[in-house]
Amino acid sequence: MSHLEIAAFILNVLGVWLTSKQYRICWLVNIAAVVLYMIIFYQVHLYADAMLQGVFIIMQLYGWLSWSGASQAQPVHPAYMNKAVMARSLLTGTAAGLLLGLLFSTYTQASLPWLDSMLASFSLVASYWAARKYIESWAMWCVLDALYVLMYLHKSLNLTAFLYFIFILLALNGWRMWKKQWQAGQQVAAQL
Repeated sequence: MSHLEIAAFILNVLGVWLTSKQYRICWLVNIAAVVLYMIIFYQVHLYADAMLQGVFIIMQLYGWLSWSGASQAQPVHPAYMNKAVMARSLLTGTAAGLLLGLLFSTYTQASLPWLDSMLASFSLVASYWAARKYIESWAMWCVLDALYVLMYLHKSLNLTAFLYFIFILLALNGWRMWKKQWQAGQQVAAQL
């Protein structure tokens, strides 16, 4: 366990908590956290995860802009996505994961290239869903984080595995909070 891993741990917990509370600053905290994990994952040869962190920077900026673009008059509220968006997202995630897995298993000495690639790919899907405030993003994070716990334990990144266990708890809480906000919005709409 390094000082770098400890700092990344703290920033990640803070970032996910801020996201569940829907504070826009979450995106900046998450950028700092992903930069640290990009370095860590590269050091342990989880190249898809290292690359994912780089893409996460772009996704965090997208989230910041998406949430910042909402005005007081037109805020973006949590909502459920339609089936077409979900199907396209899942197909894209699968195709990208398979392509990355093939590339990393063929051209690098990556550790766990297929699992790492699929998790990285679907993490991007979950990040996109979160930026769009789709409630399903939290369910996706629960599944991904459980698999990440196992992968990081296998790689002896014990603090990071613990972090992803905490992420599961935070994701469950975020899921509950966003669903509750959606239900309140539905009640208000029904009264109008």
